[in-house]
Amino acid sequence: MTDTAHPAVWRRRTPLAALLIWAGWFALVVLFVFCWHVMNRNTIWEFVWDAPRQAADIGDRMFPPRWSYLPELLVPLWDTLNMATLGTLLGVILAVPVAFLAARNTTPSAAVLRPAALFVIVGSRSINSLIWALLLVAVMGPGLLAGIVAIGLRSIGFIGKLLYEAIEEVDTAPVEAVTATGASRAQVLDYAIVPQVLPAFWGITVFRWDINIRESAILGLVGAGGLGLKLQASLNVLAWPQVTVILLVILATVVLSEWVSARVRKAII
Repeated sequence: MTDTAHPAVWRRRTPLAALLIWAGWFALVVLFVFCWHVMNRNTIWEFVWDAPRQAADIGDRMFPPRWSYLPELLVPLWDTLNMATLGTLLGVILAVPVAFLAARNTTPSAAVLRPAALFVIVGSRSINSLIWALLLVAVMGPGLLAGIVAIGLRSIGFIGKLLYEAIEEVDTAPVEAVTATGASRAQVLDYAIVPQVLPAFWGITVFRWDINIRESAILGLVGAGGLGLKLQASLNVLAWPQVTVILLVILATVVLSEWVSARVRKAII
């Protein structure tokens, strides 16, 4: 029997849900205030207010660019391209087996090998290439080798994650057809899975190479060679016109690599 004296009132949320939402907003405000306090603790606001004038002063010193410095950047530019290319190659060599171990439909052991492969992928992605380069320069000494290995270790997570997801999304019909012929596990992998993931593999590799061009251009800041080393040297002596030339070379290199990457991926995919 319906209670006509106290009709039901529609509410968008229950009182408990509304209370939890308000508590969440309050916690967010408290977190913002706390973070603002932490930021202000060691901030010298006089420097902040003076920042636009300092930026304008540095901008005036950066122009006109010292184009006579350009020939000295050709060898570092070549080193940067080599670092990105060899680092990408190293990353591919290490990432491909990790990706097949991480994919559910190709891993030999879902209980042991797959978690280990996923741990490698997450570990690689969680550490920036600059951090890898800092560690490797301390271990191996400054030079291109440290930059190549840093790029390679950083690339494992990117390539491995995208590749194992592509492996898991393959069409199962060719796999079942090849399996029905009595093919071994290796033959199923070779004839049914690899052909399906090859376009994605090449697209991922070229995309990562494009990213590595940008990252390798600054690894010299920590001693890994390339254009970053020249940039660090110019910044140390406040040679702002040289810094402008280096930044323009880096910009042109990144734009060119982006164009090449887009063309190659379009041709493949």
